[in-house]
Amino acid sequence: MSATPTRIASRGATMAVDWEQRIDFARLRTERLRRAQDALRASDLGALLLFDPNNIRYVTSTHIGEWARDKNARYVLLPRDDDPVLWDFGSAARHHQLYAPWLPETSFRAGVTPMRGAMPVETGIPDALGQRIADELAGRGLLGEPLGVDMSDLLTLEALARAGVRTTDGTGVMLAARRIKTADEIALLDHAAGIVDAVYDEIYRMLRPGVREHEVVARAQQLLFELGSEQVEAINAVSGDRCNPHPHVFSDRLLRPGDQAFFDIIHSFMGYRTCYYRTFNIGSVSAAQLDAYRQCREWLDAAIELVRPGMTTDRIAAVWPSAEELGFPDEESCFGLQFGHGLGVGLYESPMISRLHSFSDPVEIEEGMVFALETYCAARDGRSAARIEEEVVVTAGGCDVITRFPADELLVAGTVYVRGADLPSAARGAGRRNREEEG
Repeated sequence: MSATPTRIASRGATMAVDWEQRIDFARLRTERLRRAQDALRASDLGALLLFDPNNIRYVTSTHIGEWARDKNARYVLLPRDDDPVLWDFGSAARHHQLYAPWLPETSFRAGVTPMRGAMPVETGIPDALGQRIADELAGRGLLGEPLGVDMSDLLTLEALARAGVRTTDGTGVMLAARRIKTADEIALLDHAAGIVDAVYDEIYRMLRPGVREHEVVARAQQLLFELGSEQVEAINAVSGDRCNPHPHVFSDRLLRPGDQAFFDIIHSFMGYRTCYYRTFNIGSVSAAQLDAYRQCREWLDAAIELVRPGMTTDRIAAVWPSAEELGFPDEESCFGLQFGHGLGVGLYESPMISRLHSFSDPVEIEEGMVFALETYCAARDGRSAARIEEEVVVTAGGCDVITRFPADELLVAGTVYVRGADLPSAARGAGRRNREEEG
């Protein structure tokens, strides 16, 4: 008997109900941990030691807020054939024991890391961590096998070496696990994109002369959090002469009539990210700006047209212009302007697509991959530029675009100015009144 396909109703809803199947978080947790351990078993590693918050969440389905993202303050040991063990701030570990029943209480323990050097060797913290991991590995018969580490500091790596632990890169194992998305992951990615759809509608309404880039960023962040975002990683807001070259950051610049402006919204909903560019014009548009937008869209559509299972990333990269055609000396100099990258709990997952590396290291596109494709075109006026990005889910027959704010044509925002000469009926009415008064 064939398995029933996973169906998720009412995408965009956030409340659990008893009358239809929505996102199944229990299934999400189980499938993510299974995929991580399957990828680990397929490698030559005995276990993984994970510090990356994205990997920690993927494996344990826990997180303790974005303040922990850059501190290397939590870590997980994932053995091949045993439950993961998470060392966390003591109070957080206790909270997990009480409210995260999908793992045994023994999976959640208090522990301290070197915190990127804030706890140096003299404190004893690094060596305590190293010995703790060595003991856990030895208890499972894994001490002699390589330990994959995703990201760490030298204090930790040196302490592990002193404890007799042989370390190597473990990032590839986790990226392999995260490569194909489950149905629940795709639904969460779709929801994250839907939040940004709404934010772009708000941005379009507020763009006008006199608004500053950072005001757009502030309002966008507010609405993102109001709609359920749990982290806003970055919002690019780039306008006018800041468009070329692309600075990848917002400023306090004042929007002016005729400006071209593009935005990128990178945020997380339930751990799942977006990378989503849109371009607008303020009040009016020039022929050079229209041409840049149309070319940018053509490059993007040519890439999307190729997305399907069995396609390879080198063929997608080939439809984009070369560095020389864009006026750059080499591909590294313009890396990221014509670009593709996987999306999931991380912003950059498989597949990565560029002219810099995809010709020599092509990746086959598979059903269930989710990635973003982004293109950039400078205008011939020397100051404007267009930037567009779409997120796609690879399906059996092609792909679905999940970024839905309109981008087929360049949208002009801001005040609509109406000339008196454009109102002939009003002019005729005024003429009649004048003649009547004279008579």
